[in-house]
Amino acid sequence: MDKFTKLSGVAAPMNIMNIDTDMIIPKNYLKTIKRSGLGKHAFAEMRYNDDGSDNPDFVLNKPAYRKAQVIVAGENFGCGSSREHAPWALLDFGIRCVISTSFADIFFNNCFKNGILPIKVTQEQLDELMDDAEKGSNAVLEIDLENQEIGRPNGEKITFDVDSFRKHCLLNGLDDIGLTMEKGGSIDTFEEKRKADRPWLAAS
Repeated sequence: MDKFTKLSGVAAPMNIMNIDTDMIIPKNYLKTIKRSGLGKHAFAEMRYNDDGSDNPDFVLNKPAYRKAQVIVAGENFGCGSSREHAPWALLDFGIRCVISTSFADIFFNNCFKNGILPIKVTQEQLDELMDDAEKGSNAVLEIDLENQEIGRPNGEKITFDVDSFRKHCLLNGLDDIGLTMEKGGSIDTFEEKRKADRPWLAAS
């Protein structure tokens, strides 16, 4: 998993409540177990017309937001079914941070496990950030995870809370496998002791 330390990126405004996982990645794209290649299907039902052409009214199709790395969204982002493909699709598109007043718990947890930083802010702060995001290519937000700050285009900073363990994992690029590998020495020691204490298990 890529480390998340600081991010300077264009923020796309999605002033919609209850953006669910089926909106993020429709169910017909869930057949794969690969994390790559899903970005082109992110928000597919809103992003494309029936003939497959781009919907020019959808925010991520507008020139200013085609390379957005941040989404500023309405409350309850990521609700619906518990599909890990949703953060996979966002990450593959290029989204590294989602800002909202609230998130569905499973989606929130899956974001951290896949290198995306979900940030909870107050409604007043969200309104300010949504206004920033509406400014198009000038809507660059500075996300500083170490100091837990969002830098706005006007120079103001918004602080945010993040669980210390999850922060550690993002800063060091540790997913569940990475966390396990950090204990590699202890695991090897345990296995060697187990073989010595129960040699018949090693032979089976």
